[in-house]
Amino acid sequence: MFAKLVVILAFIANVAAFSPIASRKVSTSLKMGFEDAIGAQAPLGFWDPLGLLKDADQARFDRLRYVETKHGRISMLAILGHLVTSAGVRLPGEIAYGVPFSSVKSGLAALDTIPAAGIAQIVAFIGLIELGFGARQEEIEAAQLKASGWDQETIDKKLAIELNNGRAAQMGILALMVHEKLDNNPYIINSLLGYPVPFN
Repeated sequence: MFAKLVVILAFIANVAAFSPIASRKVSTSLKMGFEDAIGAQAPLGFWDPLGLLKDADQARFDRLRYVETKHGRISMLAILGHLVTSAGVRLPGEIAYGVPFSSVKSGLAALDTIPAAGIAQIVAFIGLIELGFGARQEEIEAAQLKASGWDQETIDKKLAIELNNGRAAQMGILALMVHEKLDNNPYIINSLLGYPVPFN
């Protein structure tokens, strides 16, 4: 009796799996039409999994796009710095009194090597760059676009490329930091392919 019941339930489940489902209208949270913004590209299109732009206005979108671009640029520089220092390239001189750049380790381990005065110097330098660029950002970007001689289509293409490279760099530097902390092997892909990279 139990076996017959299982067979009947299995048959009903199979029939239900192949029956058509009535389509229902789903509303989106895109009120302002951000799905056509630069950076909304295949294969994902406009992707907002956390709903940060739900009921957002243009000012909110512009602020988040500015922050995304900024973090992307910082991450691209971080990836470049990680690759260069892992290759053994160092600046001449000292980062702090009695601590030459050549003695500083790569990656997050550098924070263990650099004394507090050196870290304060780095933070102050980054702060000056931030203040200086923030004060003249529009002027700098307008001058760069004018000097490039690009039409609007090319500018939009270049901005989309910058966004996507920044997104990839954000994931890349996160992966390097995680793998460095897990097993001190940030370039694990190289190791898996048979070309290990000596690190610290």
